[in-house]
Amino acid sequence: MLQADFYMPTRLFFGENALQRCREMILRAGRHAFVVTGKNSAKKSGALDDVTTLLTEAGISFTVFDGVTENPPLLTCYEAGKLAAKDGCDFVIGIGGGSPLDAAKAIAAFAANPDLAPAEIYDDSLRTRPTLPIFAVPTTAGTGSEVNNYSVLTLEGGRQKKTFKAADSWPTAAIVDPRYTATMSNETTLSTALDAFAHAMESYLSPKSTVFSEKAAVFAATEIFDVISAMPAAYDADMRTRLSLAATAAGMAISVTGTGFPHPLGYSITLLDGIPHGRACAAFAGDYITYNEKCENGRQRVAEFAAAIGTKPAVLKAFLPGVAAVELAFSEDEIAERVELIAGAKNHVNSPYVLSKEEIYDIYRAHFLKK
Repeated sequence: MLQADFYMPTRLFFGENALQRCREMILRAGRHAFVVTGKNSAKKSGALDDVTTLLTEAGISFTVFDGVTENPPLLTCYEAGKLAAKDGCDFVIGIGGGSPLDAAKAIAAFAANPDLAPAEIYDDSLRTRPTLPIFAVPTTAGTGSEVNNYSVLTLEGGRQKKTFKAADSWPTAAIVDPRYTATMSNETTLSTALDAFAHAMESYLSPKSTVFSEKAAVFAATEIFDVISAMPAAYDADMRTRLSLAATAAGMAISVTGTGFPHPLGYSITLLDGIPHGRACAAFAGDYITYNEKCENGRQRVAEFAAAIGTKPAVLKAFLPGVAAVELAFSEDEIAERVELIAGAKNHVNSPYVLSKEEIYDIYRAHFLKK
C-alpha cells in the first residue's frame, strides 16, 4: 500500500502582488524587521523598495543589511545576526537570490541566539532560543531557498561550504513574484534555471524521494527544460513566470530529499574558480546520469525521469553540460586540491549509484586535466 508523508511549513504566495497578499502575516510578525540583501538585485528588481514601502506604511521600523555576498560567509551572517540583535529586530526579511535567502536563515538564528560563537550555529543543543521568523523574497528563479530550511554557508577561509539546517529555519512565508526576476541577465537566468533543474533531477533520483517530491521534481524539470531548450534570445514574462514556479517546486522537492553529487562536485569550481553555481552543477549532469546508469535502479530512474519530461537520457547528457559551457584546465595537484575539498560531502551517497573517491578523481580528470 502506498505511503507518503509530507510537511512544508512555509506559506507560499506566488504571482503578481504576492507581497501585498502576504501583508497581514508580515504585520503580525513584529515591530522591527531586519532586511537582508546583496548589493544589487534587491534594489534593481524593485523588491527592496516594495518591501520597505510596505513596512513604512505599516509603521514597522527596519534595518537594511546589504552586505551579503555570493556564497555567503558564515562570519558575515554571524556579524549581521549580532547587529540584528543589537537593533532589537524581531523578524527577518531576505530579498535576493539564494545567497541572501540562505544568509537570512542563519542571521535569524544568530539574532535569536546572540551569544553563540560562529561555528556553534551547527550545534542544535546550543541554539536555545527559537530562530526569528523569516520572510523570503526571491529575485532569481533557481535556488528554491524560499521553500526549504537549508542555509549553505562558506566557512572561514572561503574554501569549503557547510549547510546549516534547523527545524525552525524554514521561512514563515515565501513571497514569489516573477516580476522581480525581470532584471536578471540572460546569463544569470540560464545559470539559475540550471540550478533548479539540477535540484529536480537529483531529487527525483534520490533514494529519499516520495510521490510528492517526484511530482514536484517532474513538474519543475518539464517547465525548465521546455524553456531553456528553446534557447531563447530573451526571456519574456511568461517564461520568467514558468521558471519562477518551477524553481519553487524544485525547492520543495529538495526539502524532502536533499541534492545529489553534482552539487558538491560543483562547489569547488564555484568557490575556487568563480563558476556560477547553476553552471557548475550542470557541468557534471552528464556524469550524474552516466554513473547512475551503471546500476539497475539508477538506470530505471534516469529513464523514467527523462521520459517524464519528454526527452531521452542521451539528450540530457549532451545538452546540460553543453549549455553550462564550463572550460577549465587543471594540473593533477589542482585537481587533488578541488577533490579533497568535497570528497567527504554527504550528497555523494544521495543517489542510486554512490561514487567512490577515485571516481570523483576520474570525473575531474575527464573534464579538466591539462593536456
